[in-house]
Amino acid sequence: MSVNDFLLDFAIASLFIVFGQLIRAKVGFVQKFFVPASMIAGFIALALGSQGLNVLPFSDSIGDYPGMLIILIFAAVGVNGFTFSKKEFKAEVDRIGSYFSYKVLAQVIQFGLVPLFSILVISRLFPEINYSFGLLLAAGFSGGHGTAAAVGSALNNLGFTDATDIGMTCATVGILAGIFGGLFFIKIGTKRGWTKYIQSFQYISGDLKTGLIKDESRRAIMGRETVSSVVLDPLAWHLALLLVASGAGLLLNKWILNTTGLDLPSYLLAFLVAIAMFLFFRKTKVSHYIDENVISRISGTATDYLVFFGIASIKISVIVKYAVPLAMLLIFGIIIVVLTLMYFGPAMNKGSWFERSIFVWGYSTGVFAIGFILLRIVDPENKSKTLNDTAFAAPFTTPIEMFAWSMGPIMLMNGQHWQFVALYVGIFAACIIVNHLFKWWWIKLPLNRPGEGEL
Repeated sequence: MSVNDFLLDFAIASLFIVFGQLIRAKVGFVQKFFVPASMIAGFIALALGSQGLNVLPFSDSIGDYPGMLIILIFAAVGVNGFTFSKKEFKAEVDRIGSYFSYKVLAQVIQFGLVPLFSILVISRLFPEINYSFGLLLAAGFSGGHGTAAAVGSALNNLGFTDATDIGMTCATVGILAGIFGGLFFIKIGTKRGWTKYIQSFQYISGDLKTGLIKDESRRAIMGRETVSSVVLDPLAWHLALLLVASGAGLLLNKWILNTTGLDLPSYLLAFLVAIAMFLFFRKTKVSHYIDENVISRISGTATDYLVFFGIASIKISVIVKYAVPLAMLLIFGIIIVVLTLMYFGPAMNKGSWFERSIFVWGYSTGVFAIGFILLRIVDPENKSKTLNDTAFAAPFTTPIEMFAWSMGPIMLMNGQHWQFVALYVGIFAACIIVNHLFKWWWIKLPLNRPGEGEL
């Protein structure tokens, strides 16, 4: 692939992403279901690409872009680092503790039970399917397209060549389930009194529907200039930091592979390098000149292109090949997330259980943005404190996720599948036990219970 091919691929992607945003802004049906512009663009490109009408001049490398972009995205997570607030640490223990436990459970139930179902049921009915198959559902649902690309790439390197396409399909179905399912439950919730901060689904701001923010007073600042543009453009400064971490991760991966024969995921190593950079920058005060919003916007941009290329490069032949086991996996996955929402949600969250659970629903079926959109609909002013508690929980849940994405493919492909499943089923059970011990189990309270601060 030449540099011109690379530029042309991204130019075509950009054209369709713009077109996808125009569709989102103008077509009422698309607005009604909050389908992201990059997803619209991806489906159109899939229909017009080599798997469909074959009229787009894409290079043969578009399937490699998701794996490249995820390295940049994980580097952004590391560079932004983490913070601990003493004030939040001393906040209401019941609310934060129970929500933290619930959020962990929502993740590990996918990491543990879905691979277990795949091993005990799918792999026995279809012996040619290896034990890592179930992890692709968790990667797509809980992780989104980015993680599906990362896990798929890792499994591909271990010999499961169809993994990326299966993971991308799971991620796409997951986002659709997150959006359509989320709106379905919100409509039910408003009718039955589960929602505490909106009375009707009809009261949704126009910018959430169209994606266009007309009111200038509502337009948030993308970021601040931390270096003088006379010396270096601020965007170039932040992008350079991410590319350094990404490149270092790739080089480190090559060195470890050549030295030990161990092929670790490049995105994991880029994340670890970025964490080291974050700690160094914080110690040397360089962090004062790094704007988290700018880093997040670069990461968000990479995510949009990743979603586009992830969908546009899906091999339909692979989906047809795995149609029956994949359908079984997806149905089981949807049952799991519905169970997490409707049983564990009210059981492990006391006040504003629906608002907190619907956010985790969106987060557990797609990406943070889907959860945020659903939360904005039911709790536009964050009165449930869901975002506050999510920020507090993030540093503690990240290691649980990172272990699954980095070590899961290796363990499931190399005969350590029972150890992997036992670890996450054990954490799942521990979450339930902890909530009972601390009396954070509120399943007997009515579903139309008062909101946060009203109990």
